[in-house]
Amino acid sequence: MEISMPPPQIYVEKTLAIIKPDIVDKEEEIQDIILRSGFTIVQRRKLHLSPEHCSNFYVEQYGKMFFPNLTAYMSSGPLVAMILARHNAITYWKELLGPSNTLVAKETHPDSLRAIYGTDDLRNALHGSNDFTAAEREIRFMFPKVIVEPIPIGQAAKDYLNLYVTPTLLEGLTELCKHKPTDPFVRNLFTLKSIVCSCLKYCIFLK
Repeated sequence: MEISMPPPQIYVEKTLAIIKPDIVDKEEEIQDIILRSGFTIVQRRKLHLSPEHCSNFYVEQYGKMFFPNLTAYMSSGPLVAMILARHNAITYWKELLGPSNTLVAKETHPDSLRAIYGTDDLRNALHGSNDFTAAEREIRFMFPKVIVEPIPIGQAAKDYLNLYVTPTLLEGLTELCKHKPTDPFVRNLFTLKSIVCSCLKYCIFLK
């Protein structure tokens, strides 16, 4: 009897999730809910943001009356940042969170995470990116070395190649040249080196 296996899934959409300082002790419980909801936790880190970092993260809220209280709340203790991935990750995570105001969430979406774990309109327990642009910015803020699909093009691609790809490839290929291998198979890699270097020169001048 053949067992039908589901086709492999490629997670291309990511969103940022934050477990806020006042419910960090519920992290294991919340992660279990996340995983059972079909998400993959791509990366996770626990950190304590300064008020200045919080101000930078919530820069779009600057000038609003609640902004000082928001930055004080988010810098009051350690938080847990996670990159979540799945099909339509941003939309599904927002649905799981419920309304941003916990008081509203308790009335209209009593099974949502904010209704369960939140306290009031400020201390709403969890954060989720609002859209793709926000997700891209927020993920890079919390995880600077992560690539967010779709892969950047133009200047962003050039910057990424210059910073991460080119130095690593050139270092490895230079070491290969220094050792002057006698194995015919390995010598063929020198041809590959020329090809790769040509590609890198092309990529660096992408526009």
